[in-house]
Amino acid sequence: MAKEIERKFLVKNDEYKREAEKRLIRQGFLSNRKEAVVRIRIMNENACITIKGPSKGSTRLEYEYIIPLEDAHELLELLCERPLIEKYRYIVKFKGFTWEVDEFMGENEGLVVAEIELKNEKQDFPIPEWLGNEVTGDPRYYNANLIKNPYVNWK
Repeated sequence: MAKEIERKFLVKNDEYKREAEKRLIRQGFLSNRKEAVVRIRIMNENACITIKGPSKGSTRLEYEYIIPLEDAHELLELLCERPLIEKYRYIVKFKGFTWEVDEFMGENEGLVVAEIELKNEKQDFPIPEWLGNEVTGDPRYYNANLIKNPYVNWK
């Protein structure tokens, strides 16, 4: 069984960009239910389909499979809910851990969220200075919910 254990945080400033690797992501949802979401994602020139179960704390089931890039483009354009999620992802190495910082564009512009994947829910990790408040478990910050209620509507 595949599990994802992830914590999410807001970001206070852009210090994370100093030595980060930057990637462009476009993604959309074929199914967006509380019980399960099905996501199509293109990151740079790679594509995948991901199935995620409901979150229980910072853990949920996650299955991810590579798909042909052309299929992913077609699925995003023809079958995924709108708006699509577009963001830059910064991969940040910090004291032996990898952070993924997502800087959203389009209708979610202005939102910047950092995530860290852990081996278990009780695992300790160092906190970078650029990290803000934790939002793990707050459904507003789930990408699947950002298409229902984009960040531009929060203000």
